[in-house]
Amino acid sequence: MAPRTSSTAARTVLVTGSTSGIGAATARALAAAGWHLVVTGRDEARGASVVDDIATAGGVAVFVPSDLTAAPDDLRAFASTVIDAAGGQLDAVVHNAALCPPVDTSSLTDADLEATLAVNIRAPHVLTAALAPQMAERGAGGIVVIGSWMAHVGHAFVGLYSATKAAEIQLARSWAAEFGPRGVRVNTVSPGATRTPINASDDDVIAAMTSGTPAGRPGTPEEIAAAVAWVLSDDAAYLHGAELAVDGGITATR
Repeated sequence: MAPRTSSTAARTVLVTGSTSGIGAATARALAAAGWHLVVTGRDEARGASVVDDIATAGGVAVFVPSDLTAAPDDLRAFASTVIDAAGGQLDAVVHNAALCPPVDTSSLTDADLEATLAVNIRAPHVLTAALAPQMAERGAGGIVVIGSWMAHVGHAFVGLYSATKAAEIQLARSWAAEFGPRGVRVNTVSPGATRTPINASDDDVIAAMTSGTPAGRPGTPEEIAAAVAWVLSDDAAYLHGAELAVDGGITATR
């Protein structure tokens, strides 16, 4: 992206884990709304594909590779690279990247434990600490955490994932209290059971899980992305510290 030349330049946003699924849909939705995107993830080919999609639709995006399991100093270096790629100023962050080992407590490996804690909690915390203060100095900015309906109920499987999402939602509330008074709006969008490429093989399970909900079906990445785009828009200027459940009613009626 070119350096900014005026205060009317398009706003820039980093979406972590934006090479597929909800993250990619969010990147496309925000680009359609006029944001300039920093797309990131581990797969450069998928990242290039998302950037190409955005460019073909008339938007602006760049890809910056990332490894969110990295050490804090490496994450801070990544944050600096993102700011440079965004033209010197980042206006918003969507913490979307997450790991979800599909196992019970006894089967969880040490490696998956460490990686899940790193990606789902440590990385958002380090990146927020690196990026939010600059937004606060300007008196404007936005942070969206992608939570989960699973943070609110018990699960025989994916208990660690559920716990990390509950922690991340609480971090968002704390960040709202910390940075909100200085102009940085922090909120959570919590999807329900959503069809994405990563769970394509579990289609029957997801359909059964959602059949008794008010919506009666799984969500789509685009539906979650639309909510994120609204939360970051000026239409949601009074929204601080909220958790928006875009879950087809599964949390409220389960």
